[in-house]
Amino acid sequence: MQEIILILTNKADTHPTSVINLMREMNIPFFRLNTESLLTDYDFTWYCDNGLEDLVIKNIHNNHEIHGQQIKSVWCRRPEAPSELRWVTKFKDYNLKEADRFLWWLMSYLSNIYSIGSIRNNKYASSKLVQLSLAARLGMRIPRTCMTNTKESIIEFASNETDLLLKPFGADGFEADGLYYLTYATKTNSKDIFSQPEEAFSQTVNFCENYVPKDFEVRATVMGPHIFACKLDSQNQKEDEGKIDWRQGYDFGLKHEMITMPEGVNTFCRQYLREMGLNFGCFDFIVRPDGQYVFLECNPNGQWGWIEDELGISSMSEAMVDCLVNCKTV
Repeated sequence: MQEIILILTNKADTHPTSVINLMREMNIPFFRLNTESLLTDYDFTWYCDNGLEDLVIKNIHNNHEIHGQQIKSVWCRRPEAPSELRWVTKFKDYNLKEADRFLWWLMSYLSNIYSIGSIRNNKYASSKLVQLSLAARLGMRIPRTCMTNTKESIIEFASNETDLLLKPFGADGFEADGLYYLTYATKTNSKDIFSQPEEAFSQTVNFCENYVPKDFEVRATVMGPHIFACKLDSQNQKEDEGKIDWRQGYDFGLKHEMITMPEGVNTFCRQYLREMGLNFGCFDFIVRPDGQYVFLECNPNGQWGWIEDELGISSMSEAMVDCLVNCKTV
């Protein structure tokens, strides 16, 4: 049987496009499964009978078909819960919940196959508590960090700090009075924290770090044995245009440059991913004025296509194809 690469993602995700284009140029077979459309765009069957089993998924629009025995590797890019039905009935919610549970079972079934983006470990590896604890255990410098819902703990944490960095746990933003506000990391003076009422802390979970001085920042993308480090020149930006949170710099000319990190940092990245059971990760570092690297986080399913777009390169897509075709590990 012909070996095929399975890509689990969603319709709106443009990230696989450059990789898919390369696969087409190289005549590498692949099957894209947009998981929100599991019930509308695909026919699928899994069966098991006295030791004989098979999985069959067919795209009903182009008749492209894949069997479980053909799956060489899986790119678990950005699957979403099924949300579409061919016919809407009063059982809509029930049907979608059943499909979502099947999808989870299916991805678990595939988890022993080589993957970029671990079906089994991504959720665990997304925990900032797990990330920071592991980084510190591996000897990498991290910011002083406190997560709490009490004002007392914040005051104690901030007592020896001039500035704090307040960070969201994962929410991109919130809606209020008919407007949508994006949330970014925010630098604030410690004294401003002390004057806030108790309910400002107890009504949510607060994620605080000491503010680390920066020379620049680095997004390091690790794909199997390949490491791509991109320097983000955030400190030449205005405070609300990427200096504090470089993501705000997208629309304000944030400069990108590929660099080589110290070998000790490369070694840390590899050790970290091995400990997490991953073959891929996007690391964010602060580089202090003294040259020391400070670990902030590692997104086990982070984006990197914007770096290729910004710099006009294709080497990262080529590395992704290499990993998926040759099952390259860290």
